[in-house]
Amino acid sequence: MKLTPLMGRRALLGMMGAGITGASAMPLWAQEADPTLETQDDMAAAREMVEMVMGDPDAPIELVEYASFTCPHCANFHMNVFPQIRANYIDTGKLRLVYRPVYFDGPGLWADMMARCAPSERYFGIVSMLYEKQSEWARAATGAEVAQNLLAIGRLAGMQDDDMTACMQDEDFARVLIESYQTNATRDNVEGTPSFMVNGEPMGNSAYATFAAMFDEILGG
Repeated sequence: MKLTPLMGRRALLGMMGAGITGASAMPLWAQEADPTLETQDDMAAAREMVEMVMGDPDAPIELVEYASFTCPHCANFHMNVFPQIRANYIDTGKLRLVYRPVYFDGPGLWADMMARCAPSERYFGIVSMLYEKQSEWARAATGAEVAQNLLAIGRLAGMQDDDMTACMQDEDFARVLIESYQTNATRDNVEGTPSFMVNGEPMGNSAYATFAAMFDEILGG
């Protein structure tokens, strides 16, 4: 998917709240803020921005992926290419993945907020479910339906509705994620998704064989 020019945080938050109506819709920017959220086990403090990384931190290859949870090309990569990369390079200690979500729209942001609400060791399992079920949850007619679909996926990962709702209502958390996305995408000149960087060098979406050839060259094999 092609990126549109980066907008300010306020514009992104406004865009992401558009079209969400009804009390069943979770995202805060469509509703009044809940003043009790700041005292619920210091949840906001726990939701600081962290890089989502899979693999050995000392691996000789770093693959940075920029992807949107609502991007069909990203879903195709995660279902058809990434499993081979994981089996042959991540699980063998040769590569670490740094996953950086791109926020084209509200549903993509809500999906990441929901996934980050889980313990960090469950994050990539939820990522897999989000891509596998993308055609089901992301194509709902309304924002409220999208939010309910995301709750259903979170339940499969053992999460509680109240916890997920609190995460998806946290406007400060959303601002932190958006700011990080904008900073990273601008610095790395990301123009579409999925986009990749291999040890700091940009790489476009490719077949597994292309990734493997590049990785093997770096490894000297």
